[in-house]
Amino acid sequence: MNEAIRLDTRVSQELDDKSRSYANKLIKLGNVKVNGTAVLKPSYMVSENDILDIADQVVPQESANFDVEVLYEDDDTLVLDKPVGMLTHSKGAFYPEQTIASYIQPKLSKEFVGTNRDGIVHRLDRATSGVILCAKTPEAEKWYKIQFADRKVQKTYLAVATGTLKHQKAVIDLPIERNPKKPQFFRVGPHGKPSVTEYETLKESTIKNKKVTLLKLTPTTGRTHQLRVHLSELDCPILGDTFYGGEKYDRLMLHASQLDITLYDKEKKTFVASTPKEFEVVNNAD
Repeated sequence: MNEAIRLDTRVSQELDDKSRSYANKLIKLGNVKVNGTAVLKPSYMVSENDILDIADQVVPQESANFDVEVLYEDDDTLVLDKPVGMLTHSKGAFYPEQTIASYIQPKLSKEFVGTNRDGIVHRLDRATSGVILCAKTPEAEKWYKIQFADRKVQKTYLAVATGTLKHQKAVIDLPIERNPKKPQFFRVGPHGKPSVTEYETLKESTIKNKKVTLLKLTPTTGRTHQLRVHLSELDCPILGDTFYGGEKYDRLMLHASQLDITLYDKEKKTFVASTPKEFEVVNNAD
């Protein structure tokens, strides 16, 4: 059963770093539609299956144009290296910001129905860079979504965490739930969904007199903010992840480095996104 939450909380989540009071204003202005109907009540309860259209009027009409690298393309599939700061898909039909969804739209089959999430198979947070796979046809989209749902896709991430972990390699098996006191955040909790992350320490170093660890992370489940929550729970939050106790940094030091998947034509492939230059700080540190 999908968990119901307040509309203003959901809008705040959809707009990433916007406050709930800001979400309240948008709702009361009539700028938020739920399943095609404007809702003016911030306390209105919505579920994960409800579709929101958000007209964020304060978003600048001229937004950044991102340089997106194409890692692979065929008739059914497009694999990209998502830049940090770029959304996977828009938060509403009137959201003018460039996204992965808007980038791939000209390449999509006309068989799609014309939503702002056509071709999007999985999602990376705005602050996370790296490999993202998109489908160019509805049939391929269904094929890939089944693989993700059945956990047949292997995802590998690189992260720079503050502190050091007790073991060189280990499995973090801790359930993740929404934080009832701060619904835009998640936490480890007894009522959460099963969440499993394997990690391996690649290098330990020191940056500005603080110990940091370069990690390879392999999640076998795909919960929202899973890697960030798991590392925070071990007192080693990701550098730049101020949401979950990490120290301020130039960016969130989390990168989707590799994706292993079976393509729509049944060929097994591995896609790799180059390590961002920001991660070299671990190798160059004293």
